[in-house]
Amino acid sequence: MMGHQSPYQNKLFIAGFNLEKRIREDHILRKIAQQIDFNFVYREVKDTYGDNGNVSVPPPVILKMMLLLVLYNVRSERELIDTIPLRLDWLWFLGYDIDTEIPNHSVLSKARTRWGVAAFKRFFEHIVWQCVEAGLIDGTKLFLDASLIDADASNNSVVDTHSLKKYLTQGYRHLERKLDELKDEKTTPANSRYISSTDPDASVTRHGSGTSKLRYKTHRAVDPHNEVITATAITPGSVDDGEMLKEMIETHKDNTHKDIDTVVADSRYGTIDNFLLCHDLGVKAHIPSLEKTQRGSGRKRGIFPQDAFSYDPKTDTFTCPAGQVLKRGKLYKYRNHYEYRASAKACAHCELRNQCTHSKNGRTLKRHVRHDELNRALKEAQSSNAARDIRDRKHISECSFARSTRYGYKRSRWRRLWRVTIQDFLIAAVQNIMVLIRFSNNKLSKSNAQTGQSIGVQGTTWAGLFFISLIIGYRSRRTVSFGLV
Repeated sequence: MMGHQSPYQNKLFIAGFNLEKRIREDHILRKIAQQIDFNFVYREVKDTYGDNGNVSVPPPVILKMMLLLVLYNVRSERELIDTIPLRLDWLWFLGYDIDTEIPNHSVLSKARTRWGVAAFKRFFEHIVWQCVEAGLIDGTKLFLDASLIDADASNNSVVDTHSLKKYLTQGYRHLERKLDELKDEKTTPANSRYISSTDPDASVTRHGSGTSKLRYKTHRAVDPHNEVITATAITPGSVDDGEMLKEMIETHKDNTHKDIDTVVADSRYGTIDNFLLCHDLGVKAHIPSLEKTQRGSGRKRGIFPQDAFSYDPKTDTFTCPAGQVLKRGKLYKYRNHYEYRASAKACAHCELRNQCTHSKNGRTLKRHVRHDELNRALKEAQSSNAARDIRDRKHISECSFARSTRYGYKRSRWRRLWRVTIQDFLIAAVQNIMVLIRFSNNKLSKSNAQTGQSIGVQGTTWAGLFFISLIIGYRSRRTVSFGLV
């Protein structure tokens, strides 16, 4: 017999409803709640609240809302607040009941302004240290990479500040006031000429053959042991990757309290300064040389590389493929290298000139003042171990960014550098929390497997004993019966 649904009638009372029982045991939010203690944020933001006035939303609840925003990649904070009453799992995670009044979405933006970057940075560091304590970080090898993030601003907002005086509209006068505020805050826009009127911290950046856009750049250090993100930073998109090498190494050490043995990165980090930095820190630089990567391109196409010239340390001279001698010239202090030059007359009459230089003044070479130390670092960068690490980098650093895509890292949620930094810390923290949960799941499954094996062995043992007892009993009964007969 077919059933028919009766008309729905609102209930005045719901007896026996328990939100705790509605959330399944393997729910991701239940696992996060078991792994992470959000109450630490009380002491981190204590100084940002006064002793009088209205009572705020508890900081752990705000932090959990921010986490939900990133974890589920919710489009906006307004949508997040509107969705919370519809999701029993979100209500449970926030410590709310089904009839709890949900705060206004403005609570989140006010909290970001009140707390600043420091609270979210501490949250990320808290998760990293939890990974260290769980044994998920080896710390001796570090993989570095960077990726561009689209700013929350249109290209139409970009103006040429050198021509501001030509315009008398109110919008441009407003922009001039913004630029004055930036000077007062002692922050420098990424590009002092071309700047966005809506997000002055973002820079006009082009990636490959694509179009130029307003972008930020996230720099990330990943430990290969379990792909935990140990350091992260946000800069304008125009900042070169290699400039962040020292900061990322220091941040990794501060967050993990572990010494680095090897740094692995792509050729954009392979500058002379970075090789010497790694040498001074006692770190192996498994990084392709930027100079060798660019060799044979642009104006250097078809030109003899410096390796084709032989160096004589006794005379401190180079000899070119045609046999001409290049003598040492002046020292360029700002770049720490000597210039070696052949005579212009010798180069002018050389048969190999077209393969050696396009300059009218002849071929010149540069030799760094720390050439020997630089060579040792470059030799390590060309080793077989370095080649293997460089291949692994694609599967570690780039996969880390690929996983960030599901959390919306490719586009900034908010404007200004400090807000994008908050987003970056939240995304990195969420990814590390997923590593913690995966580790706990694997640990639990191994424990269950060992328990199952133990139970299986015990079960076999008891079954064997039971079977033996049956045989002994049967034989005893048979012996007794035979005796009676």
